[in-house]
Amino acid sequence: DSEFVRAHRELAALTGLAIGVTFLEAHSEGPRNFLCLIDGTGEIVLRYAKVHTCEFTPERLCAPGKGFSVATLQTEKGPLEVGAMICYDRENPESARILAIKGAELVLVPNACIIEEHRIAQMKTRAFENMLALAMTNYPDSHPEGNGHSLGVVPMAFALGGEKNGQGRHQETLILETGPAAGVYYCDFDLDEIRAYRENAIWGHTGRRPAAYGDLLTEVKPPSLEPDKIIH
Repeated sequence: DSEFVRAHRELAALTGLAIGVTFLEAHSEGPRNFLCLIDGTGEIVLRYAKVHTCEFTPERLCAPGKGFSVATLQTEKGPLEVGAMICYDRENPESARILAIKGAELVLVPNACIIEEHRIAQMKTRAFENMLALAMTNYPDSHPEGNGHSLGVVPMAFALGGEKNGQGRHQETLILETGPAAGVYYCDFDLDEIRAYRENAIWGHTGRRPAAYGDLLTEVKPPSLEPDKIIH
């Protein structure tokens, strides 16, 4: 209910744009790294608290979120299923997979770190393996923890209709990579193409065998993290 959030809700209603806005949310367990997705009428349709908080930074003082959720965003092209993961969430493959299982078509990824070839490849992999579109915004190079390179990624790594032995022609999935400077950047996500791919390709959760994944639910003791020795 802060003035900051209200201002973005008013702006969304005025422009008809959906806006994802991030902030520290006041919470009984401690501040949370939070995203609200506001629709074109100014209503909040998605609330998400970052699950994978960085224990090796001052963010260890934040309370982690409890899970991932997907919301329906009404657009001019009809309803769109949208989820979110914040920065370090992206480094954990479970984040995107759970969102895919819950039906997300587009995942918003607010980010604050240096983006280079490995993290670009990571984003492309998250989109490919889960058949998701990803929209990532990063701090510009004027910020000490950013270097720009915001990304738009689609899941269509292969053309439908195999060219050789039933395997399609591979194709680029990175549809936007910005420069280092702050700015407003655009890219188009073809929802019809994304949905056709999701219905006809073999990736995502198509071939899952959940009965064999029990080890993923095992609690593992994390390593002792000394902040001055951590690579991140």
